[in-house]
Amino acid sequence: MDIAHLAVQLMIAIACGMIGNMLIPREIPGKFFGLILVGFVGVWVGELGYKLIKTQYGLDSSFLHWHIEDVPIIPSIIGSAVVIYVVTTFLRWGRYSK
Repeated sequence: MDIAHLAVQLMIAIACGMIGNMLIPREIPGKFFGLILVGFVGVWVGELGYKLIKTQYGLDSSFLHWHIEDVPIIPSIIGSAVVIYVVTTFLRWGRYSK
């Protein structure tokens, strides 16, 4: 991983965090910085899931193959939406379990 890949991941993390927040409209703690953190984790989860699907099942669809600097776009958006859902669900469970 080099600086260019990290910079592209940052840009995609911001975009994917925002799109994921549009798909799962919940309030994220930390506002913009929380969105960036969720985006980074979402990009990582998306890349990991894409590589797993590609190697285990051989699924290499054309829409999953859209990428910038080897960072897949669609799996990153899906990963960000999943991370937003999981984080906000755990925060709600913690808030209501009192």
